[in-house]
Amino acid sequence: MTVPPGERPRSFPASERLRTDREFREVVRKGARLHTTHYTVYRDTLGGEKRQVGISAGKRAGDAVARNRAKRLLREFYRMHKNAFPMGTRTAIVVRKPPEGAVLASVCAELLPALLRRWGGEGDPACGPDISSSTS
Repeated sequence: MTVPPGERPRSFPASERLRTDREFREVVRKGARLHTTHYTVYRDTLGGEKRQVGISAGKRAGDAVARNRAKRLLREFYRMHKNAFPMGTRTAIVVRKPPEGAVLASVCAELLPALLRRWGGEGDPACGPDISSSTS
């Protein structure tokens, strides 16, 4: 089944991404900070009708496989919980160290309560079914 691009509620279009290093660094420099065990989240308020999210995982976060998996899980977390990222904000999520055997449920369990506690907002504290578990 093909869904028209304008009707994709769980997408992560380019307009919602922090696209340049300059934008990302500005959010990190000016934004409010939230630390969890495995992630650091920075949020900057601009106002307007636009929300942007950037995800970063440096070499300190593990090898390429671990970094890519962590970023993929964070993108899926964003798609599922867009209400936790209000309009008019820019958010940068930095992976400090990826959790061992990370699955979407563990990312949700760590990040969502922390985001809601720090900045409030709407969000269902439970994640949906774990669609990211690997069979390897």
